[in-house]
Amino acid sequence: NRSYMKLIERKSMLIRPSGRSSDYITPSFGFGCEYKCSYCYMRRHRPYGLEIATNTQEIIEAIERHSNDLIWPKIPNQTHNKYYTYDFSCNEDYVKHARHHNWRELFTYFKNSDKIMGTAATKYVNEELLSFNPNKKVRIRFSLMPQVLADKLEPGTSKIIDRIKAVNKFYDAGYDVHLNYSPVIIYDNAREDYKHLFKLVDKHVRDEIKQDVKCEVIFLTHNTKMHDYNVEQGKLEQESLLWRPKLQETKVSSYGSVNIRYQYEFKRKSIDRFKKLHHTTLPWQEIRYIF
Repeated sequence: NRSYMKLIERKSMLIRPSGRSSDYITPSFGFGCEYKCSYCYMRRHRPYGLEIATNTQEIIEAIERHSNDLIWPKIPNQTHNKYYTYDFSCNEDYVKHARHHNWRELFTYFKNSDKIMGTAATKYVNEELLSFNPNKKVRIRFSLMPQVLADKLEPGTSKIIDRIKAVNKFYDAGYDVHLNYSPVIIYDNAREDYKHLFKLVDKHVRDEIKQDVKCEVIFLTHNTKMHDYNVEQGKLEQESLLWRPKLQETKVSSYGSVNIRYQYEFKRKSIDRFKKLHHTTLPWQEIRYIF
């Protein structure tokens, strides 16, 4: 829907440190999302509309200038042992929106770089990307949650089983592939549903690539404005999962926004339980970070 999309020229070339999903976050190639996930922070800022930056080459040049100042060789860390990682999909689902972008130009840049690589999380299996081999210099992180949750909270996204099965395809096509268990949501049957999810991952990811398919785990962060918006939209079932004030507390993010997260002690215990269940079911999968 082209009327939904606005073409812009990206002015800000700010590159921010990340330290979790990646070492750095690139200037936004896009802003907004075609999906309407009930929990998504992008929709807190912009319920409607998708901005696409047309000046891809200028953004790439900003990344190049930034990367030229980095110490080399890189000191290995949890993002990658050799390359500095740049998340190019922080404010959108770039893989979903790839048809709007000059994605081959960007992926070719990462492929040819000696010291950096790109990374993006996605809820979409975009098989068009399989026609390009980035030589492991682009990492795709498929976001996963139990399908029963995705049905309610991620309407229209690729089925969870299809995302899991895509791991082998994208790995074979030349991508670095990780999983992104995000957001982790606490509810009555969560343990059994996540156990089933982990078993699906164990079943469908080929044994010979399992050691390379690492993961990250991010527990739910919600927001009062998003809660109010969802209630106005009649999404009461979704909010019964997301808005649990007895289990949550207010926390100001590193960028100054006021969010609602699981209470510290409750979250600490939930993380311990998650790690135990994950390790029991998927002992081969390294958790890069969990918070």
